Amino acid sequence: MFNRYYIFFHYISNLCHAVLDVLQNKNMVMCINFIGEIINRIVKVGVIVFPGSNCDRDMFHVLADVFDLDTQYYWHEKGLPNNIDAVVLPGGFSYGDRLRAGVIAANSPVIKDVKKLANRGIPILGVCNGFQILVESNLLPGVLLKNESLNFMCQWTNLIVKNNKTPFTNKLKLNQKIPIPIANGEGRYYADSELLRDLKKHDQIVFTYENYVNGSIEQIAGVCSEDRNVVGMMPHPERAAERLLNPIDNKPSSLIFESLLTTIGVKN
Repeated sequence: MFNRYYIFFHYISNLCHAVLDVLQNKNMVMCINFIGEIINRIVKVGVIVFPGSNCDRDMFHVLADVFDLDTQYYWHEKGLPNNIDAVVLPGGFSYGDRLRAGVIAANSPVIKDVKKLANRGIPILGVCNGFQILVESNLLPGVLLKNESLNFMCQWTNLIVKNNKTPFTNKLKLNQKIPIPIANGEGRYYADSELLRDLKKHDQIVFTYENYVNGSIEQIAGVCSEDRNVVGMMPHPERAAERLLNPIDNKPSSLIFESLLTTIGVKN
């Protein structure tokens, strides 16, 4: 009888040690994952908010909730931290598009910091009104005029990738098609013949429309700086990066954000 009890308790003891080993290993894995999560969370992306911005929350949602980045809002009158990893200027109607879309916001205090970060090579993305602001700030070349129809346009279209060597296109393929919505009244990109020649020479045309949309010269929908770290685009990738919102194919727009993750060293 004693031997049976002894064998039974010995078995239970071994079982407890085995369970403890499993839990310890599991805790180690959890600890490693937790450390990885902390590293991911150290990466900071700033979404600048101007009076009249209305796509800031959409952009914040995609960056923070879909791609799990430590994303923060920055009011246009405040400065940006030096340790920020990327900056996004979202869409909207900053200052009600008074005088000219983006021109007042381009003189906001925060733009000085955006220019400093751009000079350091930090990835900066301007979408729709954000694109207009970057152009008015002279961070991007060209000008954005009223649509040829003189009407606000809100529709789905297709983009064609023309440069996949920017922080926001490095996971896309050249000539890849991106189904994406536009929503603007002053989205017609214009560049004179000399500037257009320079844009082609330096490979600064990032996106073009597949079809004739709003009268943009050579169907240009997005451009980048000569250093390629500053990118502006009129269509809205934040409205097309989730399957729930994109009735056609959300993956290409998602790759714009996944490209940023690759650039700043975050595992997706």
